[in-house]
Amino acid sequence: MPPRDPQNAVVLDRVDHHDDLATFRIAYRDGRPPQFKPGQYATLGLHGPPPGDGKPAKLIRRMYSVASSPVDHEHVSFYIVQVDQGALTPSLFDLKPGDTLFMAERFGGHFTLDPVPPDHHVVCVGTGTGLAPFRAMYLTHNNDTPKRWNRFVLLDGCRTAADLAYHDELQDAAAADPDFTYLPTVTREPPDSGYAGHRGRVTDLLKPDVFPDLAGFSLDPANTSVLLCGNPAMIDQVEAELTGAGFATHSKKNPEGTLHFERYW
Repeated sequence: MPPRDPQNAVVLDRVDHHDDLATFRIAYRDGRPPQFKPGQYATLGLHGPPPGDGKPAKLIRRMYSVASSPVDHEHVSFYIVQVDQGALTPSLFDLKPGDTLFMAERFGGHFTLDPVPPDHHVVCVGTGTGLAPFRAMYLTHNNDTPKRWNRFVLLDGCRTAADLAYHDELQDAAAADPDFTYLPTVTREPPDSGYAGHRGRVTDLLKPDVFPDLAGFSLDPANTSVLLCGNPAMIDQVEAELTGAGFATHSKKNPEGTLHFERYW
């Protein structure tokens, strides 16, 4: 069923991190604040080209995780990479501030901190724009009293340093918050670029002989919840390695599991 108003939202502004990576700040046109939990997604949409048979153009819709906090905001941010052959992102990247689009009335998804015990360490592993839900979680709960977690560790895996769009923000947050550790890593950064951070796959940072030195604690399902978002190959690898180390995947049948994930494709 088509939405009542296919242009119910507006682009407030956008930040282009590079040609194919941007953050869009979007609000409902009537000014009401979006209602969602950090980690959830929204469906965005734009009309495609007319089919040429007299029928109206189809509204093309896709789901994107929110990268901002719902606290005290009347807008939402989306961290989006342009896919050249994608059905929607090339059109999204044509939008400028003031342009309208569709944003669903209801946000969805169960990839939230709800099932995570509040006394656990929270380890978030994101690749590319899979960082978005973890940024939303941290921004929402980093000042909670009592604290929403013991330690919060964010692993951010990208191809190049230019893809680490929130690097400076998160690095500054980690410097100010002793309970937050930010661990970016890149796989295709030129060796002479001047980038001084970690290199290699994000999964390398989870190795038992590496992670404790970086995070200050070991991965233990008794006191640690691990959340994964991004490349399915990364998720499959981490799930296999951590279940072999005693973790169990969270599900309706196993609500006590401390390994949670959301696939982007």
